Amino acid sequence: MKRLIDHFLEQWKHDNLRKPLLMRGARQVGKTYSVREFGKTYADFVEINLELQPNAQQIFEKDLQPDRILRELSLIARKQITPGKTLLFLDEVQKVPQAITALRYFYEMYPELHVIAAGSLLDFAIEQVGIPVGRVESLYMYPLSFIEYLVAIGEKLLVDEIIDHELGHGMSPVIHHKLLGLLGEYLAIGGMPHSVQHWIDKKDPLGCAKIHHSLLDTYRQDFGTYARRLQVKYVALLFDQIPLQMGRKFKYSMIEGEYRKRELAPALDLLETAGVTHKVFYSAGQGMPLGAQIDPQDYKAIFLDVGLAQALVDFDSANWFLNPETELVNKGQLVEAFVGQELLAYADPHKKNNLYYWHKESGASQAEIDYLMQMSSTVIPVEVKAGLGKTIKSLLYFLESHKQSPYGIRFSTQDYSLHQNVHSYPLYAIAKVTSDKNQALKQAIQKML
Repeated sequence: MKRLIDHFLEQWKHDNLRKPLLMRGARQVGKTYSVREFGKTYADFVEINLELQPNAQQIFEKDLQPDRILRELSLIARKQITPGKTLLFLDEVQKVPQAITALRYFYEMYPELHVIAAGSLLDFAIEQVGIPVGRVESLYMYPLSFIEYLVAIGEKLLVDEIIDHELGHGMSPVIHHKLLGLLGEYLAIGGMPHSVQHWIDKKDPLGCAKIHHSLLDTYRQDFGTYARRLQVKYVALLFDQIPLQMGRKFKYSMIEGEYRKRELAPALDLLETAGVTHKVFYSAGQGMPLGAQIDPQDYKAIFLDVGLAQALVDFDSANWFLNPETELVNKGQLVEAFVGQELLAYADPHKKNNLYYWHKESGASQAEIDYLMQMSSTVIPVEVKAGLGKTIKSLLYFLESHKQSPYGIRFSTQDYSLHQNVHSYPLYAIAKVTSDKNQALKQAIQKML
C-alpha cells in the first residue's frame, strides 16, 4: 500500500545531513508497514521488535555504547548491521526508552548508520526521556488520506484529475459525482490501513466495521499503559465523548455525571498524546504564527479517524454507500472532522502540526470559521458546508475583519467555483488546495502514482 510518507523516507535516505529517525503517530496507522516496505530499498534490513524480543531490551539496559549495541543486535538478528548498507529498524521502542537516548550516540559515532525507531505509544516514552536535541528527526504519520485511499483502490487517474484541475473550470459532472460517491465510500471505511485493505480484498462493510471495533478495543487496552489508575475512567469517558462533540467547542459540562474539568482535561491531553484525538484551537487569526494567538481553553476536538469515530457511536455506515451525497450534506460534523483529518495528513510530516479555528460570538452577529490554514505566510480561512448562505457570510465577515487574508476557501459537495474572494472546492479536492502551495506534498503524491 503506497503512502505519502514513502517520498519523505526516500528523501531522508539520501540526505547527507540525515539523523536517526523517529516515526511518530497513533497505533495502527501504518508506521511499521511503511518502514518494512522502505527497507526493501536497502541491501540489508534488520528489524528488532523491543516488545517481542526481551533479549533485545536487555541490550539497551546495560549501557549506551553504540559499538556493543550494534554488535549484539547483529548477533540477535543473525545478520551483520553495516552502516551505509543496512537499515536498522527498532520497533516498539517505547518499551525501552533508553533506546531513544541511544539514537544520539548512533548519530555521533555512526553518522552513516541508517536507523529508524517507531512505537505505538512513542510520545509517552519521549516525554519520559526527552529527544536528543539536534541529533534526531521525526516523521509523523496519520490514517490514509482520501488521495492515498484513491491510489490504494486503483483510482490513480482520478488523483491526477484532482491535482491537475484548475479552479476556474468545473469538473465533468460524471467525474464529480463519481468522486463524491468514492468520498462517501471512504467516509464509511475510514483511513485505517487494516480496514482499507479489507475493503480492497473483500468489499465487506461489515468486516470493516468489525475491524473498527477491534481497533477501538486496542486503544482502550492502552489506557492502563499511559494513564494512572485513577485516571483510566476519565480517559475512557472522554474517548467515548469525542465523536459526540465533534464540530463544536468542546465543553466538559456536556458530559453526563458530576465530573470536574480539572479531572477531565488531563485525560483529554493523554488521548491527544496517544494520537487518538486532535484539538482544534481557537486562534485570533490576525497573522502568523497562528499558534501565538490561541486561547488554550477554547478548542474543538476531532477523533483520529472518521471511520473509527462512527464505529464508536454505532453509526450505520450503509447510507454512505446508498446515498453518499445526501450523507455529505446531513453529516456536517463528521464531514468537518474529515477536513481536519485531511489537513493533518497533507501537512509537513517533519513536525507536529496543529489545527486552528476562529469564531465571533459577541455583538449582534455570530460567525465561525471551521479551520484556519497557514499558506505561504498567509492566514486562509476555511469553511466546510454543503449549502451557500452562512458559509459565504462567515467567510466574507472574516475577510472583512482580517484584511491580511486575501481570500477564503469553502469545501462542499458543490463543484469548483469563484464567488467574490471565496474559492470553492469540492470536498474531495483538499489535496489539490494544499499541494498547490506545497511542492514537497505534490512530489509525494506523484511518487504514489
